[in-house]
Amino acid sequence: MASSTCPRAWLAIGLLAVAVLFSSNAVVVDAGYPRGGGGGGDIKGQFLSQQNGVRAAMGLPPLRWDERVASYARWYAQSRRNDCALVHSSGPYGENLFWGSGTGWSPAQAVGAWLAEQPQYNYWANSCNGRMCGHYTQIVWRQSTRVGCAMVECYNGKGTFITCNYDPPGNYVGMRPY
Repeated sequence: MASSTCPRAWLAIGLLAVAVLFSSNAVVVDAGYPRGGGGGGDIKGQFLSQQNGVRAAMGLPPLRWDERVASYARWYAQSRRNDCALVHSSGPYGENLFWGSGTGWSPAQAVGAWLAEQPQYNYWANSCNGRMCGHYTQIVWRQSTRVGCAMVECYNGKGTFITCNYDPPGNYVGMRPY
């Protein structure tokens, strides 16, 4: 399934009209981004498929869905419904955030946007090549084994907020993700 959703997600990334990446591990995508598609009705599968596909290609163990982590993600996503602000929760988990204007965003599109940062990561320098890559490195952080994600449509047409939380967290300064 990962191989069938990845090309569509990468195509969607290529058609992205406007993307603004913040240094706080949050992605903002404008309404010009194509909607729809994204891997069927199983929301857990949509969140896990691409992430585990990339991890498998790198010889990393798969992320497992964790209801405790997902419960935290749902709580935090609900707390952002009023403002849809890309503000990190400062909780006990690693965290990737996504915001898209309007409605109809899929989990696969958020994960695809995070994975699109892969070319920015330089393993040998253990740094980003002048652009954001922290979403990608959190996804492939070897020690992160559990994930929980959530998405909400924000009130008053403020967009769609998506979060994935990772346990144990990653992105420690000076450490390589794998």
